[in-house]
Amino acid sequence: MQISIRLLLLLACSLSLAGPLLAQLPFYTDDPAVTEPGKWHFEFFNELDALQLQYPNVKQNTANYKLNYGLPHNLELDVDAPYLAIFRAVGTQNSAGRGDTNLGIKWEFRKQTRDSRIPAMGASLYFEFPTGDSRQQLGSGLTDYWLNLIAQESLSDRTRINANLGYLFAGNSSTGVLGIQNTRGHVYTGGLSVLHDFTARLTLGGEIYGGYTNNGDLAKSQFQALAGGQYTLRNGLGVSFGVLGGRYIASPRVGGQIGFAVDFPDVIHKP
Repeated sequence: MQISIRLLLLLACSLSLAGPLLAQLPFYTDDPAVTEPGKWHFEFFNELDALQLQYPNVKQNTANYKLNYGLPHNLELDVDAPYLAIFRAVGTQNSAGRGDTNLGIKWEFRKQTRDSRIPAMGASLYFEFPTGDSRQQLGSGLTDYWLNLIAQESLSDRTRINANLGYLFAGNSSTGVLGIQNTRGHVYTGGLSVLHDFTARLTLGGEIYGGYTNNGDLAKSQFQALAGGQYTLRNGLGVSFGVLGGRYIASPRVGGQIGFAVDFPDVIHKP
Protein backbone atom coordinates (compact mmCIF):
# COMPACT_ATOMS: atom_id res chain seq x y z
CA MET A 1 0.00 0.00 0.00
CA GLN A 2 2.81 2.42 0.90
CA ILE A 3 4.68 1.36 -2.24
CA SER A 4 1.68 2.28 -4.40
CA ILE A 5 1.41 5.74 -2.84
CA ARG A 6 5.15 6.33 -3.23
CA LEU A 7 4.91 5.24 -6.89
CA LEU A 8 2.23 7.85 -7.63
CA LEU A 9 4.24 10.53 -5.84
CA LEU A 10 7.28 9.56 -7.87
CA LEU A 11 5.28 9.87 -11.08
CA ALA A 12 4.22 13.34 -10.08
CA CYS A 13 7.78 14.42 -9.33
CA SER A 14 9.10 13.13 -12.67
CA LEU A 15 7.71 16.25 -14.22
CA SER A 16 7.19 19.35 -19.75
CA LEU A 17 6.42 21.87 -22.97
CA ALA A 18 3.08 21.36 -24.59
CA GLY A 19 2.36 20.56 -28.21
CA PRO A 20 0.44 23.22 -30.11
CA LEU A 21 -2.47 21.13 -31.37
CA LEU A 22 -3.26 17.72 -30.03
CA ALA A 23 -2.70 18.16 -26.31
CA GLN A 24 -2.41 14.59 -25.05
CA LEU A 25 -4.53 12.43 -27.36
CA PRO A 26 -4.35 9.43 -27.29
CA PHE A 27 -2.83 9.60 -23.80
CA TYR A 28 -4.73 9.81 -20.53
CA THR A 29 -1.91 11.80 -18.94
CA ASP A 30 -2.66 15.47 -19.51
CA ASP A 31 -0.22 18.29 -20.27
CA PRO A 32 -0.35 21.82 -18.78
CA ALA A 33 -1.14 23.62 -22.07
CA VAL A 34 -4.48 25.35 -22.51
CA THR A 35 -6.37 26.54 -25.58
CA GLU A 36 -5.54 30.09 -26.67
CA PRO A 37 -8.01 32.76 -25.50
CA GLY A 38 -11.05 33.07 -27.75
CA LYS A 39 -10.35 29.81 -29.61
CA TRP A 40 -12.17 26.48 -29.64
CA HIS A 41 -10.49 23.07 -29.55
CA PHE A 42 -12.45 19.90 -30.31
CA GLU A 43 -11.31 16.32 -29.73
CA PHE A 44 -12.93 12.99 -30.52
CA PHE A 45 -11.68 9.48 -29.90
CA ASN A 46 -13.14 6.02 -30.14
CA GLU A 47 -11.72 3.29 -27.91
CA LEU A 48 -12.65 -0.39 -27.99
CA ASP A 49 -11.56 -2.42 -24.96
CA ALA A 50 -11.62 -6.10 -24.07
CA LEU A 51 -12.53 -6.36 -20.39
CA GLN A 52 -11.13 -8.58 -17.70
CA LEU A 53 -12.87 -10.07 -14.65
CA GLN A 54 -16.10 -8.28 -15.62
CA TYR A 55 -18.31 -11.20 -16.72
CA PRO A 56 -20.90 -11.05 -18.22
CA ASN A 57 -19.44 -7.78 -19.54
CA VAL A 58 -17.00 -8.70 -22.31
CA LYS A 59 -16.18 -5.53 -24.25
CA GLN A 60 -16.73 -1.78 -23.99
CA ASN A 61 -16.68 0.84 -26.73
CA THR A 62 -16.22 4.47 -25.69
CA ALA A 63 -16.83 7.30 -28.17
CA ASN A 64 -15.80 10.49 -26.40
CA TYR A 65 -16.48 14.09 -27.47
CA LYS A 66 -14.55 16.93 -25.82
CA LEU A 67 -14.82 20.68 -26.42
CA ASN A 68 -12.42 23.26 -24.95
CA TYR A 69 -12.63 27.05 -24.97
CA GLY A 70 -9.69 29.30 -24.17
CA LEU A 71 -10.12 32.06 -21.60
CA PRO A 72 -7.82 34.93 -20.56
CA HIS A 73 -5.20 34.42 -17.83
CA ASN A 74 -4.17 30.95 -19.12
CA LEU A 75 -7.53 29.39 -18.28
CA GLU A 76 -9.59 26.88 -20.27
CA LEU A 77 -13.15 25.61 -19.99
CA ASP A 78 -13.75 21.95 -20.82
CA VAL A 79 -16.81 19.81 -21.43
CA ASP A 80 -16.78 16.19 -22.52
CA ALA A 81 -19.41 13.51 -22.83
CA PRO A 82 -18.92 9.88 -23.84
CA TYR A 83 -21.29 7.59 -25.71
CA LEU A 84 -20.86 4.05 -24.40
CA ALA A 85 -21.66 0.59 -25.69
CA ILE A 86 -21.20 -2.39 -23.38
CA PHE A 87 -21.18 -5.83 -25.01
CA ARG A 88 -22.09 -8.78 -22.82
CA ALA A 89 -21.99 -12.55 -23.06
CA VAL A 90 -24.49 -14.41 -25.22
CA GLY A 91 -27.85 -14.48 -23.51
CA THR A 92 -27.28 -11.20 -21.67
CA GLN A 93 -28.61 -7.92 -23.05
CA ASN A 94 -26.10 -5.33 -24.24
CA SER A 95 -26.47 -1.66 -23.31
CA ALA A 96 -25.66 1.58 -25.13
CA GLY A 97 -26.22 5.26 -24.49
CA ARG A 98 -24.64 8.44 -23.21
CA GLY A 99 -22.34 8.30 -20.21
CA ASP A 100 -21.65 10.81 -17.46
CA THR A 101 -20.88 14.40 -18.51
CA ASN A 102 -17.73 16.19 -17.35
CA LEU A 103 -17.39 19.94 -16.84
CA GLY A 104 -14.01 21.33 -15.93
CA ILE A 105 -11.67 24.26 -15.74
CA LYS A 106 -7.94 24.08 -16.36
CA TRP A 107 -5.25 26.61 -15.42
CA GLU A 108 -1.70 26.72 -16.75
CA PHE A 109 -0.12 28.72 -13.96
CA ARG A 110 3.50 28.35 -15.05
CA LYS A 111 5.04 28.07 -18.51
CA GLN A 112 8.42 26.47 -18.97
CA THR A 113 11.33 28.66 -20.06
CA ARG A 114 14.71 27.62 -21.39
CA ASP A 115 16.65 29.41 -18.64
CA SER A 116 14.75 27.73 -15.78
CA ARG A 117 14.80 24.21 -14.39
CA ILE A 118 11.27 24.56 -13.02
CA PRO A 119 8.81 22.62 -15.21
CA ALA A 120 5.63 23.92 -16.78
CA MET A 121 2.77 23.38 -14.35
CA GLY A 122 -1.00 23.42 -14.37
CA ALA A 123 -4.07 22.13 -12.57
CA SER A 124 -7.57 21.07 -13.55
CA LEU A 125 -10.76 20.68 -11.55
CA TYR A 126 -13.54 18.49 -12.96
CA PHE A 127 -17.14 17.89 -11.97
CA GLU A 128 -18.76 14.79 -13.44
CA PHE A 129 -22.55 14.70 -13.43
CA PRO A 130 -24.56 11.43 -13.48
CA THR A 131 -26.17 11.80 -16.90
CA GLY A 132 -25.61 8.14 -17.78
CA ASP A 133 -28.05 5.38 -16.84
CA SER A 134 -26.48 3.62 -13.85
CA ARG A 135 -28.96 0.72 -14.14
CA GLN A 136 -27.31 -0.17 -17.47
CA GLN A 137 -23.80 0.57 -16.10
CA LEU A 138 -23.51 3.57 -18.42
CA GLY A 139 -23.02 5.97 -15.51
CA SER A 140 -21.88 5.90 -11.91
CA GLY A 141 -25.04 7.43 -10.45
CA LEU A 142 -22.78 9.80 -8.51
CA THR A 143 -21.52 13.36 -8.84
CA ASP A 144 -17.71 13.29 -8.93
CA TYR A 145 -15.25 16.00 -7.84
CA TRP A 146 -11.74 15.51 -9.18
CA LEU A 147 -8.56 17.64 -8.83
CA ASN A 148 -5.58 16.92 -11.10
CA LEU A 149 -2.10 18.44 -10.82
CA ILE A 150 -0.07 18.55 -14.05
CA ALA A 151 3.62 19.09 -14.81
CA GLN A 152 5.78 18.92 -17.91
CA GLU A 153 9.55 18.90 -18.36
CA SER A 154 11.42 19.11 -21.66
CA LEU A 155 14.36 16.71 -21.93
CA SER A 156 15.32 18.20 -25.32
CA ASP A 157 13.76 20.25 -28.10
CA ARG A 158 11.92 17.11 -29.26
CA THR A 159 11.40 15.02 -26.12
CA ARG A 160 9.24 15.80 -23.10
CA ILE A 161 7.77 14.16 -20.02
CA ASN A 162 4.29 14.78 -18.62
CA ALA A 163 3.23 13.81 -15.11
CA ASN A 164 -0.15 13.93 -13.40
CA LEU A 165 -1.21 13.40 -9.81
CA GLY A 166 -4.94 13.42 -9.08
CA TYR A 167 -7.30 13.06 -6.18
CA LEU A 168 -10.98 12.17 -6.37
CA PHE A 169 -12.79 13.82 -3.46
CA ALA A 170 -16.20 12.25 -4.03
CA GLY A 171 -17.84 9.85 -6.47
CA ASN A 172 -15.76 7.31 -8.39
CA SER A 173 -13.50 7.20 -11.44
CA SER A 174 -15.56 4.86 -13.60
CA THR A 175 -16.43 5.34 -17.27
CA GLY A 176 -18.99 2.67 -17.95
CA VAL A 177 -17.59 -0.55 -16.47
CA LEU A 178 -13.98 0.64 -16.59
CA GLY A 179 -12.33 2.60 -13.80
CA ILE A 180 -12.60 2.23 -10.04
CA GLN A 181 -16.28 1.76 -9.24
CA ASN A 182 -16.39 0.24 -5.77
CA THR A 183 -15.10 3.28 -3.88
CA ARG A 184 -17.06 6.43 -3.12
CA GLY A 185 -14.31 9.04 -3.10
CA HIS A 186 -10.69 9.01 -1.95
CA VAL A 187 -9.19 7.66 -5.14
CA TYR A 188 -5.59 8.61 -5.98
CA THR A 189 -4.60 8.68 -9.65
CA GLY A 190 -1.26 9.18 -11.38
CA GLY A 191 0.17 9.12 -14.87
CA LEU A 192 3.52 9.52 -16.60
CA SER A 193 4.00 9.90 -20.36
CA VAL A 194 7.08 10.38 -22.53
CA LEU A 195 6.67 11.90 -26.02
CA HIS A 196 9.18 12.39 -28.82
CA ASP A 197 8.70 14.45 -32.00
CA PHE A 198 10.21 12.28 -34.74
CA THR A 199 9.26 14.84 -37.39
CA ALA A 200 7.42 18.14 -37.44
CA ARG A 201 4.20 16.16 -38.03
CA LEU A 202 4.72 12.87 -36.17
CA THR A 203 4.91 12.42 -32.40
CA LEU A 204 5.15 9.00 -30.75
CA GLY A 205 5.20 8.09 -27.08
CA GLY A 206 4.14 5.87 -24.24
CA GLU A 207 2.60 6.18 -20.82
CA ILE A 208 1.73 4.38 -17.63
CA TYR A 209 -1.42 5.36 -15.77
CA GLY A 210 -2.99 4.08 -12.60
CA GLY A 211 -5.48 4.54 -9.80
CA TYR A 212 -5.34 3.47 -6.18
CA THR A 213 -7.91 3.37 -3.39
CA ASN A 214 -7.11 3.59 0.29
CA ASN A 215 -8.99 0.36 0.99
CA GLY A 216 -5.91 -1.56 -0.15
CA ASP A 217 -7.84 -3.93 -2.42
CA LEU A 218 -5.79 -4.37 -5.61
CA ALA A 219 -8.78 -5.98 -7.31
CA LYS A 220 -10.36 -2.54 -7.28
CA SER A 221 -7.21 -0.73 -8.47
CA GLN A 222 -6.17 0.35 -11.94
CA PHE A 223 -2.84 0.07 -13.75
CA GLN A 224 -2.41 0.29 -17.50
CA ALA A 225 0.09 1.19 -20.21
CA LEU A 226 -0.48 2.84 -23.58
CA ALA A 227 1.70 3.31 -26.66
CA GLY A 228 0.59 5.63 -29.43
CA GLY A 229 1.10 8.84 -31.32
CA GLN A 230 -0.21 11.89 -33.09
CA TYR A 231 0.09 12.92 -36.73
CA THR A 232 -0.64 16.46 -37.93
CA LEU A 233 -2.46 16.47 -41.27
CA ARG A 234 -2.45 20.25 -41.57
CA ASN A 235 -2.32 23.25 -39.27
CA GLY A 236 -5.17 22.86 -36.79
CA LEU A 237 -6.05 19.26 -37.72
CA GLY A 238 -4.47 16.01 -36.60
CA VAL A 239 -5.17 12.35 -35.92
CA SER A 240 -4.18 10.13 -33.01
CA PHE A 241 -3.84 6.40 -32.45
CA GLY A 242 -2.91 4.08 -29.62
CA VAL A 243 -2.95 0.57 -28.17
CA LEU A 244 -3.27 -0.15 -24.47
CA GLY A 245 -3.53 -2.89 -21.93
CA GLY A 246 -3.59 -3.25 -18.17
CA ARG A 247 -3.92 -5.24 -14.99
CA TYR A 248 -6.66 -5.44 -12.38
CA ILE A 249 -10.38 -5.18 -12.88
CA ALA A 250 -10.51 -1.40 -13.42
CA SER A 251 -8.26 -1.53 -16.53
CA PRO A 252 -8.94 -3.11 -19.92
CA ARG A 253 -7.11 -6.32 -20.75
CA VAL A 254 -6.31 -4.90 -24.19
CA GLY A 255 -7.72 -2.07 -26.28
CA GLY A 256 -7.23 0.21 -29.24
CA GLN A 257 -7.95 3.90 -29.74
CA ILE A 258 -8.21 6.24 -32.74
CA GLY A 259 -9.21 9.89 -32.76
CA PHE A 260 -8.73 13.37 -34.12
CA ALA A 261 -8.37 16.95 -32.87
CA VAL A 262 -9.37 20.24 -34.47
CA ASP A 263 -8.47 23.84 -33.61
CA PHE A 264 -10.95 26.54 -34.59
CA PRO A 265 -10.58 28.86 -36.43
CA ASP A 266 -7.03 27.71 -37.38
CA VAL A 267 -8.19 24.76 -39.49
CA ILE A 268 -10.43 27.11 -41.53
CA HIS A 269 -8.22 30.17 -42.04
CA LYS A 270 -4.72 28.69 -42.27
CA PRO A 271 -3.22 26.29 -44.85
